[in-house]
Amino acid sequence: MNIIKRTITAAATALVAVLPGWAQDGSSAYNWLNITSSSKIYGLGGLNISLVDDDLSSAAQNPALVGPELSGQMTVNYMRYLGGSNFAGVQYARAAGEHGAWRASLQYFGYGSMKETLPDGTVVGSFSPKDVSFSGSYSHDFNDRLRGGIDLKFLYSGYADYTAIALATDIGLNYYNPDRDLSLSVVAANLGGQIKRFDQAYDRLPFDIRLGWSQTFGTFPVRFSVTAWNLTKWKLPYYDNGDGSTDAEPQLKDSFVSNLFRHLVFGADLISSKNFYLGLGYNYKMRTDMSTYKRSFISGWSLAGGIRTSKFGLGLALAQPHAGGTTFMVNLNLNFSELLN
Repeated sequence: MNIIKRTITAAATALVAVLPGWAQDGSSAYNWLNITSSSKIYGLGGLNISLVDDDLSSAAQNPALVGPELSGQMTVNYMRYLGGSNFAGVQYARAAGEHGAWRASLQYFGYGSMKETLPDGTVVGSFSPKDVSFSGSYSHDFNDRLRGGIDLKFLYSGYADYTAIALATDIGLNYYNPDRDLSLSVVAANLGGQIKRFDQAYDRLPFDIRLGWSQTFGTFPVRFSVTAWNLTKWKLPYYDNGDGSTDAEPQLKDSFVSNLFRHLVFGADLISSKNFYLGLGYNYKMRTDMSTYKRSFISGWSLAGGIRTSKFGLGLALAQPHAGGTTFMVNLNLNFSELLN
């Protein structure tokens, strides 16, 4: 029993360090579910549930965004994250009649090699923790503007010789008005729980209610997005240690404005051409979470860009959550419906 606790404690502590931007909301379990598999979404702040786009990867955070128009697309993603972590995955979509579609996805999260230690700090070995998600989703058009979708996820975690298994569900709705290029979405994310635990302790999934808005205005070639998340709780306090360069005592931040903006992710993408795009995002929660880790001037900001044709697309994203690490993400999209014609 002590060996199990020792291993799990070491892994949990290491993963909190690897995923600091997702781990200061009161729970460190399964926060990797909040990391996007889309370079474009990562460049738009890391979270977006309302972006109606001709790219399968952009639909991963809301099953209601998958539709027959994405049939035949396959997306491969890779991210070089903090602390030697490497994330990768693949997904594929296919139409199910005129008004439905399904999507299958496999995502892998590897955190590199970590030291296994005793409570007194003695190193007794090393291990390579990993998390894997297998998911399948289905969506259906209720009418020409409203679509719903559901995503079922099988979650596997392996830390040294110990494993855990969980089941989760995302349920989403999207309203899209093409005349105004207005998209509104709501998602209930990560409903479910563990069916096999590491130990006696039960780890909760990061259940969340999310709202999203995306829209362009007239002929202005920029689409704006705002995503509200962590809506199951209002207060999201954090400790501010400035830029981490001083020994000043951390100050608790829990004002109305701070809590409000820690619920919001902002994004804007240039859509003047069907063959390329640029995107800029700002995630205030990511920036403020980094106040404990010596954040950089651009912490919280992210940038994406890409090219695409009817047959393939390539997307890239960059961000620097804190001064000690830069993250890089790439997506390759193949449209087999066009490649095979």
